[in-house]
Amino acid sequence: MSEKFPIGIFDSGYGGLTVFKEILKKLPQYDYIYLGDNARVPYGNRSFETVYQYTWQCVQQLFDKGCRLVVLACNTASAKALRSIQQKNLPQLSDTRRVLGVIRPTTEIVGDLTQSRSVGILATNGTVSSRSYPIEISHFYPDIQVFQEACPMWVPLVENNEHQKPGADYFIKQHMDNLLNQSGDIDTVILGCTHYPLLINKIMQYIPDSIRLISQGEIVAEKLADYLVRHPEIEGLCSKNGNYSFYTTESVEEFDKKGAIFFGSQISCEHLEVQ
Repeated sequence: MSEKFPIGIFDSGYGGLTVFKEILKKLPQYDYIYLGDNARVPYGNRSFETVYQYTWQCVQQLFDKGCRLVVLACNTASAKALRSIQQKNLPQLSDTRRVLGVIRPTTEIVGDLTQSRSVGILATNGTVSSRSYPIEISHFYPDIQVFQEACPMWVPLVENNEHQKPGADYFIKQHMDNLLNQSGDIDTVILGCTHYPLLINKIMQYIPDSIRLISQGEIVAEKLADYLVRHPEIEGLCSKNGNYSFYTTESVEEFDKKGAIFFGSQISCEHLEVQ
């Protein structure tokens, strides 16, 4: 019988754990390896070339650990590195390996969610400047208008466990006002950063009830399940023992502590040096 391999999940830090959590709910039978590049976070303000280099290094680490399918559970990496990896690196490999992102699964379904055809994006500076969401949405739904707002303070608020405290309200209200002031027709808002689901309760205080908030975790999990059905040549390489492990490029103790906030339960990780 041929050897089977785990599915890799990559993020620049902790946010991808919110996606991984949903993937585990949907597809608990598979084996997974999660890698957070916490030593070099944040990715959001880095150049395209730097994000590409960092992301490809980490993807190679997951490949070295046996993964043949890697999900970039990071919007910035998906925006700035995914296309280069798919077009430049993967064709040079001798065997079948795939790298997927989180932006396309979200943009594929947004047309089914908006009635006004006006959609808002909340994301990091890197994702907003890449214009990945407007570009991808225009491919599927040319009639949809996209309005973006970069929220540079939101990730630090979450990672420092300040997101539920009163001090977070100022920054959340500020960016929600900035986004909604761009258009009164926005009826759907995509949380284009995997940290932002932890802010949903706060965000909902500053938007009308009529606006729909879209979190990526469940969407990505559904799309991954569909991808595996449509690609049996990849699915057949995936091991199914229900095991998963965590790695970080930074402090193990810090990752275990902060990671539990995102994952929703205790985790225990190992350190991995990225070359």
